[in-house]
Amino acid sequence: MTKKLHLLGFIQNGVNSHATGMWRHPQDKVNWSFTDPAYWEHMARTMERGLFDGMFIADELAPYTTHEDSSDATVKYAIQCPTHEPSTIVPIITRATQHLGVGVTLSTAFEHPYSMCRRLSSLDHLSDGRVAWNIVSSYSKSEWEAYGQEMTSRADRYERLEEYMELCYQLWDSWEPDAIVADAESGIYADPDKVKVVDHEGQYYKSRGRHFVAPSPQGRPVLWQAGSSPRGRDFAAKHAEAIFAVHPNVERMREYVDDLDSRLPKFGRDRDSVKYLFGVQTVVAATEEEAQAKYERIKACIPLEGAMAWMSGHFGLDFSTFDPDDEIQNIEVPGIQGLFESILYAKNGEPVTVAEAAIIYAQGMGMPVLVGTPSSIVDQLETYADEGGADGFMLIATYTPGCFEEFVDMVVPELQRRGRLRTEYTGSTLREHLLEQ
Repeated sequence: MTKKLHLLGFIQNGVNSHATGMWRHPQDKVNWSFTDPAYWEHMARTMERGLFDGMFIADELAPYTTHEDSSDATVKYAIQCPTHEPSTIVPIITRATQHLGVGVTLSTAFEHPYSMCRRLSSLDHLSDGRVAWNIVSSYSKSEWEAYGQEMTSRADRYERLEEYMELCYQLWDSWEPDAIVADAESGIYADPDKVKVVDHEGQYYKSRGRHFVAPSPQGRPVLWQAGSSPRGRDFAAKHAEAIFAVHPNVERMREYVDDLDSRLPKFGRDRDSVKYLFGVQTVVAATEEEAQAKYERIKACIPLEGAMAWMSGHFGLDFSTFDPDDEIQNIEVPGIQGLFESILYAKNGEPVTVAEAAIIYAQGMGMPVLVGTPSSIVDQLETYADEGGADGFMLIATYTPGCFEEFVDMVVPELQRRGRLRTEYTGSTLREHLLEQ
């Protein structure tokens, strides 16, 4: 049976997403503004026209300050700045579409589980069951500084996350299916015996109260995660229904999938309960030559200092203190380990300098960049699926909305012709679409 692939558009609620300098591109947001609801409606309808599972909204809570101990370069070069709060656009996206899901990145670091559950359940209602939560704990020192708090140690980060999720599950599951009576004659709306009072007192969190939102269409939002460290992979294997990863080649993808597969059974889960989604960036055109020319134009928009500032922010290390010709393989970073590995293997194991790493990372966090015709791009996607174990792909934005329009108009028909993509939606919730085989 030919494996059908799942597609998501990887975006941010800001002037620039994960391809540095794209706001400068002559085709970026022509006649659009990211602050305008019409822009998000158009992006959503484009992805739904391409039968994507959903739109994935990444986030960062404060401008990066690691580079030269300042956020000046972050602001100067629009390095994921300005970025608006991600959940605010969920109702806009889902009201403009009938099937498209939305995955929203929300950090557990500065929000109590009680309010997190209330927000996500409310969004699940408003979207008719099309919301996912990308679970993150803040890693950037700028975020902790902005919230006036001391950064927690890496050692207890996942212990906190485990307790956070335990409390979330209790709240989401506290309403029994028949708790709402809605008997106008008696005046009874809900049976309190069937709405549990959650009384939690743990090491990190306390809460006593009933979940303040009636059961939403999905019950719980779809849970997404991007664990990369050994502890992070265990967390993803235990909780996530979709796992997002960045690896530069098919060999690294295969290693990741095999490792996650080996972790699922210890949490009582089977392979069909989770989807592995890998990040890719595509540059498509009618000919290889045209596609390569488009790619060169994209790379020309990247400012080196801005690229260094972004890499410094993600990895928690000021790369301005290194010689640009230093090899990245000789440097240890405290930040996102999995993404750092995408740079280490970006040249198939060959040494990568600091300057090279910054430009590679600024193109799209070290994801594979597929440049070519619709046919050649689908050839590569099929290889990642059949040999690398990918169930689908996060398509990272370059210039918007054009990059998604081009993919939908050119690549999607080729995927469908080869039986790799659905030709219609068959479910109603995001969970139903995501779990389609």
